[in-house]
Amino acid sequence: MGDSRAGHLHHVELWVPDLGRAVESFGWLLESLGYERFQDWEAGRSWRFGPTYVVVEESSAMSGRRHDRLAPGLNHLAFHVSDDREVERLAVEGARHGWALMFTDRHPFAGGPEHYAAYLENADGFEVELVAEIVGATGSGGRLLQSS
Repeated sequence: MGDSRAGHLHHVELWVPDLGRAVESFGWLLESLGYERFQDWEAGRSWRFGPTYVVVEESSAMSGRRHDRLAPGLNHLAFHVSDDREVERLAVEGARHGWALMFTDRHPFAGGPEHYAAYLENADGFEVELVAEIVGATGSGGRLLQSS
């Protein structure tokens, strides 16, 4: 009775000011989350996870050179992450791939006391939220783990 994908997100396309930076930051993150490289062309790249894919493209039709998450439009992308230990690993390693931890004074509970997540921003102003499905794996009391 109908398509099992009906209502699921098909793809997200992000226009980026610098494809190389976007491939470094988003490529690393998406592949760390289980996405596989899907399409590659001169002005863009995409990664796929199941039926959904994420595109980064340096379009010649862009009107600006930096994403403003506070303007109308996309604020951030939020991803499920297996547990708090993986959230912390990605937050630490993300710094080597163009991501900076946001809301450091409230990390990892910037979204509220029952919401364990890392909020990261890349050099082009894009924000991602990495949300732990299971909490209790770090044993760190919610403090950012050190890089190994």
